[in-house]
Amino acid sequence: METNQFTENKTLTTNRKALTVNLDNSLYGTFAEIGAGQEVSRHFFVAGGAAGTIAKSMSAYDMKFSDEIYGKAKRYVSRDRLIQMMDHEYRLLDERLREDRGADTRFFVFANTVSARNYKGTNECHGWMGLRVQMAPGEKPNDIILHVRMLDDSNMLQQDALGVFGVNMIYGGLFLHNEPDDFINSLRDNLEGNRIEVDMIEFNGESFKTSNNRILSLKLVEAGLTNAVMFASGNAILQPSEILHKKSLLVERGSFRPVTKVNVDMLEQAGAQFLQLPKVQDSTVEVAMEITMKTLQAEGNIDYEDFLHRTDIINSLGCSVIVSNYFEFYRLAAYFRRYTTMPIGVVLGINTLTQILDESYYEHLDGGILEAFGRLFKEDVKLYIYPMNASGYKAYKNRVDSETFSQMVTNDLGKDMLITAENLRVADHIKGLYNYLLENGFIEAIRTHSVENMNILSRFVIEKIEKGDPTWRDLVPEPVATYITENNLWSVNDAEKAAKG
Repeated sequence: METNQFTENKTLTTNRKALTVNLDNSLYGTFAEIGAGQEVSRHFFVAGGAAGTIAKSMSAYDMKFSDEIYGKAKRYVSRDRLIQMMDHEYRLLDERLREDRGADTRFFVFANTVSARNYKGTNECHGWMGLRVQMAPGEKPNDIILHVRMLDDSNMLQQDALGVFGVNMIYGGLFLHNEPDDFINSLRDNLEGNRIEVDMIEFNGESFKTSNNRILSLKLVEAGLTNAVMFASGNAILQPSEILHKKSLLVERGSFRPVTKVNVDMLEQAGAQFLQLPKVQDSTVEVAMEITMKTLQAEGNIDYEDFLHRTDIINSLGCSVIVSNYFEFYRLAAYFRRYTTMPIGVVLGINTLTQILDESYYEHLDGGILEAFGRLFKEDVKLYIYPMNASGYKAYKNRVDSETFSQMVTNDLGKDMLITAENLRVADHIKGLYNYLLENGFIEAIRTHSVENMNILSRFVIEKIEKGDPTWRDLVPEPVATYITENNLWSVNDAEKAAKG
């Protein structure tokens, strides 16, 4: 069939998508579904023509049966188990049918391992879904892997949503894989409301070598299919429920364009205090830097290349990257609480703390700032506040340029006056609330800081780079300076600029 007839700008019904796949005579494969019924394959059987598409449909609910078929796994609803399923089923397809059908058939395996809502409603409702498929007969197969969370409040509704979503994934993987935006947008077809969240996506294989999985993941946030994604070094896409499971988390929010010495000092000094907490001492700590979509979209459309550079720089320092739609910190904390019950430390500067204390951000809540703080601090969440001297704080508030800033920080009056979490002036009517949070350790001042670096702002570093001022190197960690120079970011390098006069 010609694929262009499948990419028209209209939403096909779930039945039509399944039938379209069934009528493609070049496709033949296996469905293996564990944990929430044969919900995806059912749509293909009901649509008609499935005998020409489905070689086998199976499920193995019992753990011992599952282990005998696919091998043992530490967690049954996990990426590892999904890969085991796809490996096993694709190997059988290839071994049994390659000689008879391999010359004119594109083999595929669709697999999922899912935990839908249990009777008591106490489990995490999530799953891993994968499509392994040849894009042409005889070629090596490619993988599309997703992690989903089911958001409906009943098992039956979750199974229904999972079936529709699985059809969307298969259809999109077969016919829309060369158009990532179309593929991602099609995942929500025929799923009204907020029923399925997709917080991880990977395209792997020769047919997808031009795809960038970090950009695909970012597009999930843009499309509203999830509110946060995580990345690690080596282009790795992280799944929060596996990375944060039973870990304490220390996270710093910023633009990190680029990471400066003060960003690193904030994490190190807050980390030294965070590690003193008894619960943290008994756990593994995940350290992350978080960027909001609002920050990435500050200048209009997202600059994907700039985003990838920021991510690479942060990863080079040993930190994970989180990109989220959570402007309010209480929503960010609630997101992390899905995945871990261990302590969470959030690292902020004084400037960001003043935003948190701004009541205008909470007008949409019935309980206003009281409700927001109740949500933020209810479960082992602590804010660590990095100080700023008075001149630096004034520069931030006035958004001055770097020249004026330099004059201000050399002013004798401003140089030694520190604004900390303990002496910050807050509105009179919330002083009692703020003092309560301080006295009970929900907000904690970072006690040690670098006087030399504390007023470095990322935008001043960019200004210096653009002007060809080599002193920008003094404001960032050495690995960051090396990366910026090697990748010629934001301007030609210093030597080239000097040569041009």
